[in-house]
Amino acid sequence: MRIAIACDHGAYEYKEMIKKMLLEQGHEVKDFGTDSTASMDYPDTALPCAQAVASGEYERGIVMCGTGIGVSMTANKVKGIRCALCSDPLSARLTREHNDSNMLAFGQRIIGSEMAKEIVNVWLQTPFSNGERHIKRIKKLMDIEKL
Repeated sequence: MRIAIACDHGAYEYKEMIKKMLLEQGHEVKDFGTDSTASMDYPDTALPCAQAVASGEYERGIVMCGTGIGVSMTANKVKGIRCALCSDPLSARLTREHNDSNMLAFGQRIIGSEMAKEIVNVWLQTPFSNGERHIKRIKKLMDIEKL
């Protein structure tokens, strides 16, 4: 799978850990930064990551910061993005099954490293259910972008 990944300074360590895991699993990964723990602004990395997913260049995207909140809010400003902020595997599974999320967000200060890996793996391995009720709801959600 082609996966875009980005973080701010508050999640640099997790980005590097998740990137390594994804590459070991055979995924193609594009790193949109940041490249250190030096303070920086999360929209500077989360936005181009989300744009790469929205354009179809990458199938999925993963964004991280201290809490996951800022990067998820940034990603969701991009037309076509359905970014889910998850702190547990159940939410990661359900956002794929029910919402067909194309981006995942989480916070390094919120969850442990093993939990982060589990969330990513569950999210990547869970297909969209294609359930009629979910398709209808996603269409309504995406129609909001036309307002």
